[in-house]
Amino acid sequence: MLAGEWILELTRRKLLGSAALLGLGAGTRAGHTEPRMSNIPFAATTPISVSRVGLKARDANALAGFYRDVVGLQELKRDGETITLGAGSRALLDIEADKAAKPDDPRSAGLFHTAFLLPTRADLGRWIKHAIDKRIPVDGASDHIVSEALYLTDPEGNGIEIYSDRPHTSWKWNGSQVAMATDQLDIGSIVAEVPAGDAGWQGAPENSIVGHVHLRVGDPPVAAEWWNKEFGFDTVAKYGAAAVFLSSGGYHHHIGANSWQSPKAGQRDPSRTGLAWVEMRSAEAKADERREDPWGTVIRTVPGQPA
Repeated sequence: MLAGEWILELTRRKLLGSAALLGLGAGTRAGHTEPRMSNIPFAATTPISVSRVGLKARDANALAGFYRDVVGLQELKRDGETITLGAGSRALLDIEADKAAKPDDPRSAGLFHTAFLLPTRADLGRWIKHAIDKRIPVDGASDHIVSEALYLTDPEGNGIEIYSDRPHTSWKWNGSQVAMATDQLDIGSIVAEVPAGDAGWQGAPENSIVGHVHLRVGDPPVAAEWWNKEFGFDTVAKYGAAAVFLSSGGYHHHIGANSWQSPKAGQRDPSRTGLAWVEMRSAEAKADERREDPWGTVIRTVPGQPA
């Protein structure tokens, strides 16, 4: 059993043992539905933010099913070999079918994880209850001070983060650097945010977004220089020379870049599954643009004002 699975299984036992106290049960309780509309997260209000992510998959139908059942995205449309999923009317993920593609190589440049940001802490609590009830395997769970997150992996090896942010007014800054950490997550405290009698997880709520994308790169300082130059991003945190975090408008990070699995990685092999592209929304863009980072990862830009 992975560490994250152990955490959720232990939490499940504690919740089942104190259901009366917390107003929780093993399954979804019938009852009133808590209003689900929340404000758009701060991450989407900055001059540049992540719009959506494209994945290449050997079995697009199965992968889309995973993102529907586990992550809670809704299927919005199908266009040829591409399945688009999102939350409400907002497209967040395109899955492009390529049955002949080779499996992704985790030692190469590419996707570390796509981070789906839920609007509220209670929404994260609903998802955790869903994961506990359905025994969804997770890879880890962390309190990052600025946010609270759980991590998992999809059937084709793509990393996923499900998280909620703490209020951005509570983040601690030391000059241009934001304080982040990897502390133990208090799962019980998050689940306790879900009101008694709540209808539970009904899928990703309106105003869920892709809050950030974390990339595998060969050299994080080179990645930082590229994002600084091409998008005007600020470097807001570093973990030595192995990871860097970058953002627009004072967010804790829209892009992460690390070499934990991929030191000195070269150009990406376009015939593999995994990340096809990352799409950024920019208030400064006048037309659609396409760039490639130093490892050949496609970064698209679409014009758009902050949400």
